[in-house]
Amino acid sequence: MTEATTAPRTPPPWFVHTAWRVHRVLHRLSGGRFLWTPSNRRGWGALRLTTTGRRTGRPRDVILGYLEDGDDLVLLAMNGWDEGHPAWWLNLQQHPDASATTARGGARPVRARVATGDERERLWLRWVAVDTNLPALADHRATDTPVVVLEAAPAPDPRAVA
Repeated sequence: MTEATTAPRTPPPWFVHTAWRVHRVLHRLSGGRFLWTPSNRRGWGALRLTTTGRRTGRPRDVILGYLEDGDDLVLLAMNGWDEGHPAWWLNLQQHPDASATTARGGARPVRARVATGDERERLWLRWVAVDTNLPALADHRATDTPVVVLEAAPAPDPRAVA
């Protein structure tokens, strides 16, 4: 392999999965103060996404990196550089309505969709500007990397009968 085709070094999957669990625990123990905003030195923020489990129907929480694009939140469904799509993205494909909690905005209802075409390219390049390793990481996965947009969704009507 040449240097151009060598995948960047990534932590082993067990480490990535452990880090995800630690993020959730830190968020819970800190009362939500563990999240940071895109204005930090990293250039991206962290949010808590609560989806509906596609098989269980139960709430599922995950801490994810995001960028702001106007009022929208932009995520990458990369599964910690592993093959396959992350569970949270599979959940959103089945149930696109979710809740996103950010440090600045608190919790808000969102609706997920995948970015396509020119929008996807524009948002992908914004992520690449934050992390220049992303193209190499994505190129060494057989799984495509969806760019996920969380748009503001209307709050559910409490008078609605389920």
